[in-house]
Amino acid sequence: MQNEDESRATSYTTLATGPDFRHELEIRRSRFITVLRRSADEESARELVASLRREFHDAGHHCSAFVIGPDRMIQRSSDDGEPSGTAGIPMLEALIKRETAPGVTDLSDISAVVVRYFGGILLGAGGLVRAYSESVSTALERAPLVHRKRLRLCDLGVPHAEAGRLENDLRSSGFVMAETEYQAHQAVLRLALPDDVPAIEEAQSRVAALTAGSSTLEPRGTEWIDVPRQA
Repeated sequence: MQNEDESRATSYTTLATGPDFRHELEIRRSRFITVLRRSADEESARELVASLRREFHDAGHHCSAFVIGPDRMIQRSSDDGEPSGTAGIPMLEALIKRETAPGVTDLSDISAVVVRYFGGILLGAGGLVRAYSESVSTALERAPLVHRKRLRLCDLGVPHAEAGRLENDLRSSGFVMAETEYQAHQAVLRLALPDDVPAIEEAQSRVAALTAGSSTLEPRGTEWIDVPRQA
């Protein structure tokens, strides 16, 4: 659970939960293996670098970049021995400038590592910048992304016999439903609503109509929840 005042942002885009995403490019005989991980903190991002150093222990470079937080306040990068500014910064820019919708650049909670095996042909500074940027950008084009929204949780206490019907009606009305809690004397449905007054008022009106005014929503805290991205 997260307090709504901790972030100005109410939504952002991130990597879908699941295993690390991998993609490989060959550029002038050098191998560029990009690994993306969903990272909610710096510890997770740095662990990705450490694990890939162990896995690809014979690679020449393990360059990295990560962006963390709904407001993207934490941004770090490393060239890992490549000429200064030719790897980490291009990778970071590929993350922060990635458009997740027309005109929207809100990718966060993501770390990227590019493992390079030198192929014997020097790329030069400009070539390295393009290679590392392209490696991350191409991986992002193929990686599964989700929209993450800060939603207001609201409880709705109803009789056990009515819980199933009401939950189905609310889902059919387009509301996002969190887990239902079954207590001794009632069931508590939990709605996840956009964190703004009009959305909560609209939900209150819909609940009143469905329950003939016998039940009302009780707003609780907020939570970040993954929702499908709109096509």
